[in-house]
Amino acid sequence: MKILVLEDNEKLCNFIESSLIKEGYAIDTFSDGEEALEVINNGYTCFILDINVPSTDGITILETIRIYNKDIPVIIISANHELEKIQASYELGCDDYLKKPFLMYELIQKVKKLCEVKERFFDFTNGFIYDYENRHLKNEEGDVKLAKKEILFLELLCKDSTRIFSFEEIEDYVWEGEPTTLTNIRALVKRLRKKIPDNALTIVKGIGYKLNL
Repeated sequence: MKILVLEDNEKLCNFIESSLIKEGYAIDTFSDGEEALEVINNGYTCFILDINVPSTDGITILETIRIYNKDIPVIIISANHELEKIQASYELGCDDYLKKPFLMYELIQKVKKLCEVKERFFDFTNGFIYDYENRHLKNEEGDVKLAKKEILFLELLCKDSTRIFSFEEIEDYVWEGEPTTLTNIRALVKRLRKKIPDNALTIVKGIGYKLNL
């Protein structure tokens, strides 16, 4: 899973990055708010945002994230203890707030609670099992080879097997913020359907795709 960290204190930013990498996360770090804002649609599964950073502050970025996605976890970190700032963060939809200084263990536990898939395995039935930790699919005959976009698409769908994921969400997550077309999405679905159980993936006309289990 990929996390964006916005923190302009270089030493703290490096510490957060190295600590989360050890936990198995992919990390992109930024010290400038404007630079972070430009990439918020690049398929991140969690955001860790400092409030007081150059160019664009963390609360403004949080507000922008919530325009596009209501569900991605956002953790605000700040040395600012003003009640108004804390209230504003929660009112705009942050999932948690950490005051500096904090223990790295505390941040890691919050990330795990908010961002990790609850189960390591997703059972498609018919002998097909997706392993989140190792990012591969197995059936009764062994491993099923998946391309990067197929992995990302499976991860997105398995986050909530009852939910319909829109074409826009698929574009943001699977193409990591790069623009694509419905033709490309349909081509990806066609390839993936050959590797998972029959009828496991269904289209909801005009909306998007969901698992059909």
